[in-house]
Amino acid sequence: MNHREWVSRAVAHEETAVPWNFTFTPPARKKLEGHYGTRHVERTLDFPIRMGGPNTVKPLYAAPEVYGRVIRDEFGVAWSVHAEDRGSPIGTCLPEPDLSRYVFPDPLAPWRYEHLAKWTEEHRERYRVLWVGDLWERATFMRGMEEILLDVALNRGFVEALLRGIADCVLQTTETLLTRFEFEAVALSDDYGTQQGLIISPRDWRLLVKPLLTEIYGLVKRHGRTVFHHTCGNVTEIVGDLIDIGLDILHPIQPETMDIRALKRKFGKRLAFCGGVRTQDLLPTGSPEDVRDEVRRLKEEMGAGGGYILEPGITLQADVPLANLVALIEEARAG
Repeated sequence: MNHREWVSRAVAHEETAVPWNFTFTPPARKKLEGHYGTRHVERTLDFPIRMGGPNTVKPLYAAPEVYGRVIRDEFGVAWSVHAEDRGSPIGTCLPEPDLSRYVFPDPLAPWRYEHLAKWTEEHRERYRVLWVGDLWERATFMRGMEEILLDVALNRGFVEALLRGIADCVLQTTETLLTRFEFEAVALSDDYGTQQGLIISPRDWRLLVKPLLTEIYGLVKRHGRTVFHHTCGNVTEIVGDLIDIGLDILHPIQPETMDIRALKRKFGKRLAFCGGVRTQDLLPTGSPEDVRDEVRRLKEEMGAGGGYILEPGITLQADVPLANLVALIEEARAG
């Protein structure tokens, strides 16, 4: 059984050892490269999952010495550029609720896909996940969080048109990937939650976002692939909705915001979970043994009956000590 088959069995809720996955900001990666003596952490540690996607104008971690202190993505959103993280959106591309002069980027541009045939072939024995973009979250970047929330109440037609345009980009990207490349899962990154609850009301989410997600999920399912959705914060109120429209894997199930064990009990036969390791307190300030204990508990409790991939609740940051990074990885790989 190769890694692709292993992860596929876990996602299908078969009893198996718990797979795992880790992503790193540049400072965290640098610590691990020094510890393991490699520039290829995923290859050296034989990660069972590989994540990729189409090329973008702004890399996830853009180097300031290459891109400067500010960079605009293909949608026209300005981002700060930092050495330690992905940066933040600092300049919107839609100062007014008006799309009359806005031109969406071309999702079919050949340069976006030129590397993926080689990438998917290189990782053919791993569980390959390709990210296709975002939806509601992209609208918040383009318009600004406060402005888009006001628009939901005051300029609803604009919000519907904006989300439609973004969804069409995602659908065209997804269709291209599904018809041209071999891989296992399509991933959408779209945050809906704060620490306490949803950013918008469940009603507005169901009216504005859910129908478009249904289209995206449906396209993926028609091609026989798995749907992976990243959404931060407390999204307990809509987990059932996501399952109903076809979600297979929910990520990163932040344990600081949701009772992830309760989610497992309620939805564990219908949904696979990826994430669950605490990043706000345990990894930055706990001891290595604390980290190992929590990993063992998650593997036992969340991994029961399959349907679980162990991963931190967010990309591993600079604030995590090397000893805790190593404890996390080594305990995840054990047994």
